[in-house]
Amino acid sequence: MAAAALTREGGEDAFRRLFRFYRQRDASDLRGVVDFSVPGGQVFRSQLSISSVSDQDACRAGLQPVSQWKAYGLNGYPGFIFIPNPFLPGCQRHWVKQCLKLYPQKPNVCNLDLHMAPEKTIDLWGQSKEQLKRKGSSKREPRSLLEKLRWVTLGYHYNWDTKKYSANHHTPFPSDLAFLSEQVATACGFRGFQAQAGILNYYHFDSSLGIHVDESELDHSRPLLSFSFGQSSIFLLGGLKREEAPTAMFMHSGDIMVMSGFSRLLHHAVPRVLPNPEGTALPLCLDQALSSDLPVGSVIEHSSDEDWQVCAKYLQSSRINMTIRQVLAEGQKFPEESGTNGKGQAPSEDSHHQENSRAKRHKPNTD
Repeated sequence: MAAAALTREGGEDAFRRLFRFYRQRDASDLRGVVDFSVPGGQVFRSQLSISSVSDQDACRAGLQPVSQWKAYGLNGYPGFIFIPNPFLPGCQRHWVKQCLKLYPQKPNVCNLDLHMAPEKTIDLWGQSKEQLKRKGSSKREPRSLLEKLRWVTLGYHYNWDTKKYSANHHTPFPSDLAFLSEQVATACGFRGFQAQAGILNYYHFDSSLGIHVDESELDHSRPLLSFSFGQSSIFLLGGLKREEAPTAMFMHSGDIMVMSGFSRLLHHAVPRVLPNPEGTALPLCLDQALSSDLPVGSVIEHSSDEDWQVCAKYLQSSRINMTIRQVLAEGQKFPEESGTNGKGQAPSEDSHHQENSRAKRHKPNTD
């Protein structure tokens, strides 16, 4: 009931009050958190563009036929679409492996680049896999490099200092992730979506994502796509101003959120990561094996038992989120900026992505 009372309160920084409430480790009142597995109240069914994505293309992306997806909206949040886990059995494993093994590789950029020599961050997977496989439950064990990963940027690399993208800080966007994003966007009515930038966030049980708005993309007419894997979290979706109290909702492994239209520029945050509600070390959907018969042209790859063992160990206390954006409208170019070059584009630590500290409740990552 405390959360409900805070939600009704408006005024200065109502969002911050709810963020702090759900950030508390002993917060026990989660009854006000929207659970899309039990729709009702402000939740309603959303229509998808079923015929726009062929069953074959959906399967090639590791997704069920769109006709089998469930999609929901929230009253008061036009343009917001929530799709509970539409992935085919075993296909989430591919995206987890890509986020841990492939996408952190150069030329992509990650937070560790700020503190380590380039040669030290070339193969985070290779330097971490044996340590992760041996890892027990003790919090005193040193973290592997993969566990110190906080973010990775893809395509047009977001500059955390200037909060901008630029033409001269770009690397090829992963083709498999671009294909997945295109199918999801098309199913939600956004034909021609181009995945041009990605920010991957890596969370542990002591992590959070601060209150912010994703407004750096030059084209706001295209949606923001969000994919979650691993442990669960509470996501807060607010208004155009922080004075508006947000709505809290659960995000579980495999869930997809699409923010478009009015909802594209709303304040949002992740105050807390939670153990998955099934009470198992990993969500049951991640225990499912991938079919041995993949369709022709599938972007999904089988993971070796050894690779999945490393991924599973990581996910026992972690969550991975991929947010995909189209930065430029078709034919649009970046405005020329005087005095800019490839140098000075290295991102600083993202002050949004935080971890608990014994000394301070909210502390920017310094790993």
